[in-house]
Amino acid sequence: MGRRSTGRGLTAGILAAGALLGIAACSPQVSAEAGTNAETAAPTVHPVSGLQVIPLTVESAAGKHRFAVEVADTPEAQRKGLMFRTELGPDEGMIFPYDGKTAQSFWMKNTPLPLDIIFVGPDGRISNIAANATPYSLEPVYSVGPVLGVLELAGGRSAELGIEPGDKVAW
Repeated sequence: MGRRSTGRGLTAGILAAGALLGIAACSPQVSAEAGTNAETAAPTVHPVSGLQVIPLTVESAAGKHRFAVEVADTPEAQRKGLMFRTELGPDEGMIFPYDGKTAQSFWMKNTPLPLDIIFVGPDGRISNIAANATPYSLEPVYSVGPVLGVLELAGGRSAELGIEPGDKVAW
């Protein structure tokens, strides 16, 4: 799914720079003592999108949920999102990082999979969820206020895991 609203007072350069700074600050670091295991040996680039894949955690009343998410940190990646994708694993998703100062809207154009669109407020907590967004729909779904990020998961996954507004998201 792609991001639809553009130019809400921010230039593409500022978005890309801010997103890159956020990723650098939140990327996992592995100590020299850590050695090699399944977690550190995992690929860091998605084979279909070519986007960086990073860990993301949602802390809910039901527990801590870990995901491997693609980072849509450029205007081009944000426009494309998960369009044309026919598969998304239960612990996979995509994060769209923002500066936490503007509201965002998304649509499902050219997106064959139902998605849960999770809007993360400036405080790092979920502000609202558009659950099971309808594939191919041109109807926009909106954040409730400004967002630090928008997380897309497979449709129904939020309810399945008990993820709700107020839960903490970290990437």
